[in-house]
Amino acid sequence: MSEYQYYEFQAVDRPLTDAEMREVRAYSTRARITPTSFVNEYHWGDFKGDPVEWMEHWYDAFLYLANWGSRELMLRLPAETLDAATVQRYHGGNQASARVHGDAVILSFSSNDEDHDSWEEDGGGWLASILPLRAELACGDLRALYLGWLVAAQDGELEDDEPEPPVPPGLGTLSSALKAFADFLRLDPDLVQVAAQHSPLMAAGPDEGALPGWIAALPEAEKTELLVRVAGPAPAAVRSELLRRFRVAHRTDAAPADGVRRVGELMEAAERIATERRRMEAERKAREKARREKEAAAARQRHLDQLAGRDEELWEQVDVLAASKQPKSYDQAVSLLKDLRDLAARRTRVCLRPTPPHPPGGARQETEFPRPAPQGPSVDPGPSIRARTKPAAVEPCIHGGRSHRPPAMLSSGTGSSA
Repeated sequence: MSEYQYYEFQAVDRPLTDAEMREVRAYSTRARITPTSFVNEYHWGDFKGDPVEWMEHWYDAFLYLANWGSRELMLRLPAETLDAATVQRYHGGNQASARVHGDAVILSFSSNDEDHDSWEEDGGGWLASILPLRAELACGDLRALYLGWLVAAQDGELEDDEPEPPVPPGLGTLSSALKAFADFLRLDPDLVQVAAQHSPLMAAGPDEGALPGWIAALPEAEKTELLVRVAGPAPAAVRSELLRRFRVAHRTDAAPADGVRRVGELMEAAERIATERRRMEAERKAREKARREKEAAAARQRHLDQLAGRDEELWEQVDVLAASKQPKSYDQAVSLLKDLRDLAARRTRVCLRPTPPHPPGGARQETEFPRPAPQGPSVDPGPSIRARTKPAAVEPCIHGGRSHRPPAMLSSGTGSSA
């Protein structure tokens, strides 16, 4: 299996300048580079930059995928949109971590599964489907943080007695970005289902029609500051901040519930769900198999009904096909022989009738077996051997005034029927 690595960076809040793009280009002449993205695939060699440094200086999102099972995602958000203390409550070792760099918080999530049976060699499209998650986090949605912690629990990064962090609302109804996030990190859906049992419903978002009135009510000095920032190099960040503040001010969701379960409890509950699902799936497959077999048996009987009484015609076809000595004809001949065999078996089941154990009159039939031939002068053959038997005579099945010949064997030398 050849080596494959995929690197993708995205700039969301502001595009790279020409000077920054030249600096990035110095690391790769093959990469696809735009003011807002860097994408490269490696089938040999490796990335010469440092993803952490690139996230600190230039980019807001990073995704890495290798076909030996390693996956990584990083998201950078303005520190004012995501409280560092809140993030730390969802710390999950090396697989779900966060750090503050200047005025930004950088989240890091990873999954390593060398035994996974899906060795993907195309990282394109993953980051585009996950990137809306950044805006959800900026608006105060903590579900991604909880799911990242859950990945660490699933992969054995946490001890069984580790308590779960606060459970955010809405785990039972994940957004498309959250589903892509969970899929990318290979999070067990059964584990998500268990976590959602303690997650309250997420209330509908605030009425966007109230946004103009809310902005108008802001202090004049604050509105002036926001307008100046919108005209600056990162207008997208101002928009995310405004929407986050608006939604927080109109939030109707319940606060995240304090976790009351331990990692071990979550894993055991997920295994119970998986066991029950496998049992139900096995029962469904068994029912489906029985249904298919019943339908196949009925179809076979209908086929034999159509062939009933045509034995001689079928035998003639067998002879012609066998004489052709062609592989395809042999296959057709074998199929006809199977039909003749099943027709004979069906007639036997209908026509086989054992005779009474004793002939009329009650006398037993005696059969005399000849004495064995002498083996030498010293051998005494002994008296004649008589055996009493109870023959079970069989009434022949006669159709159309004649009996049917038994299925023949194809001769491997001549291809004719025996």
